[in-house]
Amino acid sequence: MTRLAILVEQCLAPVPGGTGRYSRELAAALAATAPPGSDVTGWVARHPDTAAARIPGVSGPRSLPLARRPLVLAWQRGLGPAPRDADVVHAPTLLLPPRRGRALVVTVHDTVPWTHPETLTPRGVAWHRQMAGRAARSADRIVVPTRAVAEQLAEVLPAVADRLVVVGEGVSGDLAVPADAERRARRLGLPAGGYLLSLATLEPRKGLDVLLAALAGPDGPDLPLVVVGQPGWGGVDPRAEATRIGLPATRLLLLGRVSDADLAVVLARATTLAVPSRAEGFGLPVLEAMAAGVPVVSSDVPALVEVAAGATVVVPGGDSAALAAALVRVSGDGALRAALIDRGRRRAADFTWTGAAAALWCLYGELVG
Repeated sequence: MTRLAILVEQCLAPVPGGTGRYSRELAAALAATAPPGSDVTGWVARHPDTAAARIPGVSGPRSLPLARRPLVLAWQRGLGPAPRDADVVHAPTLLLPPRRGRALVVTVHDTVPWTHPETLTPRGVAWHRQMAGRAARSADRIVVPTRAVAEQLAEVLPAVADRLVVVGEGVSGDLAVPADAERRARRLGLPAGGYLLSLATLEPRKGLDVLLAALAGPDGPDLPLVVVGQPGWGGVDPRAEATRIGLPATRLLLLGRVSDADLAVVLARATTLAVPSRAEGFGLPVLEAMAAGVPVVSSDVPALVEVAAGATVVVPGGDSAALAAALVRVSGDGALRAALIDRGRRRAADFTWTGAAAALWCLYGELVG
């Protein structure tokens, strides 16, 4: 019997992003696969409304006595309240509580603060490095999503090398295409003749500028671009960038944040997913697209290459001309598309949240004895 406390605070963040989805999907899978007698409780900071952190099968969320900002400041110093009534605490982001004698597991998603600090704010770099240092000192195990991140993290934080555990991610069961897909497609304004898709938070690390340059070039694909993702930091403005480089506004559809049901429709009708990221720790959109039968063109970031395992077309990061050529080829070559779809679906089947949860329950069991 293991009492697991999992922090689901990221579900309530202004921009939950990929780590918000990770927190939600992992918590739900852990609850669904809990060994007999074990239980999972979600924990958050004090909020007036915690509905977005309610997860099927997960108790709570229970609230800590501090609001988000003072809680973050306290935990930066290793102070403040921590989840109670638990044998294991799992922090699915670097917002980790004081250890307080309980087994502590922390997920570190990437090494961007060290490898690509220019893609974060100076404050963000400092915070992530500080909290990673705290994790290195206090966590019993550090979960990473890929071997690529494990190798990079062991280089920048050698003290954690013997505590790293690679556990992959999965595809949400909520991404099934709904029965009212046609109505949703019309409401969203999806182009009827196919489109390229970008699925990422709007921030410098995601390389949307490279993708727009690929479309604007003379040899770019003659397809519109649908962008799904909330604004992050860095002032990334796709419309302004498109205007600056001469890409017609009619080629661009910005949907912002969408529901899972809408996302399933957007994915199902996409011609190709483009992932020109400068850095990633896993690349969940790649997995989601492959599972949906959508060919993927990505940059050569090690984690993306590892996750795809030959099921995508890979181009050098930052090379808009190479990206344009690959998008044209994938969009127009039927045999290549069929091969990518087949390989992608088979590769995506290797990753499930149920499998991730099973691996973690084994890990928790080792820690509590």
